[in-house]
Amino acid sequence: MKIQFYKYQGTGNDFVMVDNRDGCFNYNNTEFISSICDRKYGIGCDGLILIEDDIDLDFTMRYFNSDGSQLGMCGNGARCVTQFAKKLGIINNSAIFQAIDGIHHAEIIDNNYARVKMNDIDMSNYDLISKNFDNIYLNTGSPHLVINSNDIDKIDVFNEGRKIRFGDKYKKEGVNINFVEVTSDNSFCKVRTYERGVEDETLSCGTGAIAVAVVLNYSNIINKKEIKISTKGGDLNVSFDRVGDNFSNIWLSGVVSEVYKGEINGDIKR
Repeated sequence: MKIQFYKYQGTGNDFVMVDNRDGCFNYNNTEFISSICDRKYGIGCDGLILIEDDIDLDFTMRYFNSDGSQLGMCGNGARCVTQFAKKLGIINNSAIFQAIDGIHHAEIIDNNYARVKMNDIDMSNYDLISKNFDNIYLNTGSPHLVINSNDIDKIDVFNEGRKIRFGDKYKKEGVNINFVEVTSDNSFCKVRTYERGVEDETLSCGTGAIAVAVVLNYSNIINKKEIKISTKGGDLNVSFDRVGDNFSNIWLSGVVSEVYKGEINGDIKR
């Protein structure tokens, strides 16, 4: 049976979207999901997102990494699925939806710009050495390691990231690695990310951008309530309120767009 899909991207983070409100998509078939995401033999994407009915909210977002796993939240995917929900007529310009890490609010600013509200972060929950901006671990819906870097364009993100991700410390649960270079005037930063589940560098990472922004502010490197994160796929903006160790009202904003739609031979529940 044919499955209709849509391809979306948010600052280069690309996703296959499927309307699964009828519940027919067999999301337990991880091999099928990873074949969809395969860039040589499938459609090709960083992840698959199903939009599903929710009794109390506008919809449920079910996110899969390109290896077929359901690990963590995807910030850019959340922005894209909000645009997709509008296309399907589920919402107008705002949404409240369920994801793996809880309930999120989202807004469409215009036809190619969307933002999503992420969970609060309490930095007192993490073991930080003198708030030093280097090798800081935190969870922003997905686990991230933030690494202070120089000359970021020359870093071998695939091999360096893979070494950390599959090292003894993080091998079991996995971690996303964010290499960060702050501009000389401390006005914004450049970020490159190795993503678990994709097991490669991605052009952008939403939860990674949030991790970086929070760490930079907490470490008193960039003392702004809105921080620009420059990725290989484009610019993201992270805004927040901070009281002591607590970060709240965290919003991830950036461009999104529909790339194309099509059909693929599918695995349907019977």
